Amino acid sequence: MKILAIIILLILPFSVLAQDSLSTHYKIYSTSKQKIIPVDEIVNDMDKADVLFFGEEHNDSTGHYLEHVIFEKLAAKYPGKLALSMEMFETDCQTPLNEYLAGFIREKNFITEARAWHNYKDYRPMIELAKANHIPVTAANAPARYTNMVNRLGLSSLQKLDAGKAFLPPLPIDTATGKYYDKFVEIMGGHGAMGSMKMYQAQNLWDATMGWNVAQLFKSHKGYKIMQVNGGFHSEGKLGTAAQLKKYAPKAHILNIAAYADDSFDNPDWSKFNDKGDYIILTDPKLPKTF
Repeated sequence: MKILAIIILLILPFSVLAQDSLSTHYKIYSTSKQKIIPVDEIVNDMDKADVLFFGEEHNDSTGHYLEHVIFEKLAAKYPGKLALSMEMFETDCQTPLNEYLAGFIREKNFITEARAWHNYKDYRPMIELAKANHIPVTAANAPARYTNMVNRLGLSSLQKLDAGKAFLPPLPIDTATGKYYDKFVEIMGGHGAMGSMKMYQAQNLWDATMGWNVAQLFKSHKGYKIMQVNGGFHSEGKLGTAAQLKKYAPKAHILNIAAYADDSFDNPDWSKFNDKGDYIILTDPKLPKTF
């Protein structure tokens, strides 16, 4: 019997074992239903939506695991009708990203030429799944040199660019007011810590570029489901990037996930998270971080 048990374990898919081992380390909550739900419910809800935002904490190992699980399930449910958009690659890196997905260049060259993040290992499973299944992937983020430029010189400085404008959304870019601005001031530690508005303008360039690129994907791939992966602040409460997407593509129906490694994981106060997303994922903060 012991030998049989070992054989069964060896032939079980790794993903099933991983799911079993991590299932006690996260909770997924539907804010509309006010209850805990399985991952499959998010995937099924995409029948009524176009874009799914996954707002992550960049070093949360369980969050990255769930990103891949959801992406894999979407690929199975919508074969040939799924696209991925990622903050983790900048718009001027679309060519090496496409070349790698097509099998033209080696992974080591892709990682270098596409300026992959230092924790690329966390996103590699999604890229490899996209490559194997011919799923288009959009490099959605603004080139860092331009967000840095705005941080120093302001949004109006972008008008001086020539060829660089091809990597950005249409100018001028709207600067969000209201709740998103208030959240940004709070997270920066108040108006005094912000200095000028240029820092906030750079944040808006970041959001607008991602929103614009998701909108272009939505318009060019009719009937596709799009999964957009970004840091949680960019889509929390459907503000930031999500709000910019709605400006560029008002007809796009959005669902958003807000994921947190939270100290209240074992006994969460759901009301604390209700306005953050359509789905809240809480993960066990005691698990090792990816960096």
